[in-house]
Amino acid sequence: MNRLVMEHLFPSGVRLQLVQGDITAESVDAIVNAANPYLAHGAGVAGAILRAGGTVIQDESRQWVREHGPVTHDEPAYTPAGELPCRYVIHAVGPEWGEGDEDAKLRSAIQGSLRLAERLDLESIAIPAISTGIFGFPSDRAARVILSAIMDYLVSSPESKMAVVRVVLYDQATVQAFLEVWEQDDHLSA
Repeated sequence: MNRLVMEHLFPSGVRLQLVQGDITAESVDAIVNAANPYLAHGAGVAGAILRAGGTVIQDESRQWVREHGPVTHDEPAYTPAGELPCRYVIHAVGPEWGEGDEDAKLRSAIQGSLRLAERLDLESIAIPAISTGIFGFPSDRAARVILSAIMDYLVSSPESKMAVVRVVLYDQATVQAFLEVWEQDDHLSA
C-alpha cells in the first residue's frame, strides 16, 4: 500500500506529493516510466511496469520507436497502460550517470513528461526517481533536480490543468534523500 509522506499545495491548487510505495499501484491519469531510448523494458521500474501492465506496453513501445525513432530526454513517448490502474504510461529517458550533462538531461526528462501530460489533457501524474536505479544517478542529487524541475514547471504554468503531481519512491533510502531536499527547500517546507 502506498503511503503519503509529504504534500505541498501550490497557490494554483496543484498538489505536489511525496509517496512511498509502488508506482504500478498508482490510480492517476499517467505514471512515468524510467525508460531507455529504445523503450526496451527489462529491469527496474520499466520491468515492474511491464510485469504489472502486461505485454501490450512493450508491444506499443516497439510500435512507437518504429514510427518515431528513439526517445530523447526532452520528448518522452507514451503508450496505453494495459492492466495498470492508470490511463497512460509516459516513457521518459533519464541520463546514465557519467554520460555528461546529467542534471540538465534529468531536468529535461521530468519537464518533458509534464509537458506531455498537459498535451494529453491529464490532471494527475506519478513520477519515479528516474535514473537512480540501474542508471546510477545519486539519489540525493536526483532529488534536487527532480523536485526543482517539477516546482519550476508548476510555477511557470499557472494555467495548467494538472491537479496532482506525485513523486513515488520505492525504497526508504530514496525517500530519505527526497525528504532531506524537500525540508531544505523554503517553498516546500513553508
